[in-house]
Amino acid sequence: MAATGAGATREVATLGGGCFWCTEAVFRDLKGVEKVEPGYAGGTVPNPSYEQVCTGRTGHAEAVQVTFDPAVLSYEDLLTIFFTVHDPTTRDRQGNDVGPQYRSVVFYHDARQQETARKVIERLEKEKLWPRRFVTEVVPFTAFYPAEEYHHDYFRRNPERGYCQIVIAPKVAKFRKKFHDRLRSA
Repeated sequence: MAATGAGATREVATLGGGCFWCTEAVFRDLKGVEKVEPGYAGGTVPNPSYEQVCTGRTGHAEAVQVTFDPAVLSYEDLLTIFFTVHDPTTRDRQGNDVGPQYRSVVFYHDARQQETARKVIERLEKEKLWPRRFVTEVVPFTAFYPAEEYHHDYFRRNPERGYCQIVIAPKVAKFRKKFHDRLRSA
């Protein structure tokens, strides 16, 4: 999906990789990323609340919607990073977070994104990035509902929280080490 603003083309990716606090924290650091918004995608209930999504009965995944400059960061590179920072081989879970809202999913916005997602998955499986086959869903984008405000930029605003220290901080540190050349400050 291309968007224009200030004369430049931008693209939007919608991805679910477990807890959106983690994926938001990672993507915020990337060169070329202009906006990351946590929210809900892939479900049947319009404008769901966090509490509704947590029941696992709305069909939504916790997701992030990433607006980026494809001249700086390609969709393929974005997906490669996405698949590196979460486990795409576990169905409906990431670590101790269990339920369909934590599934691995790419919500493609057009045929090019769909094809790219399938090619990246195939390449990373051949490269044995993870020891098992991917279970990531690749499905059409239908709607994205922004999460409640307190979820936005959660890691930066709540570094003292246990989940941030135990789950998010190590994931972000691993990402920064592996992709140091892709960071805004690099």
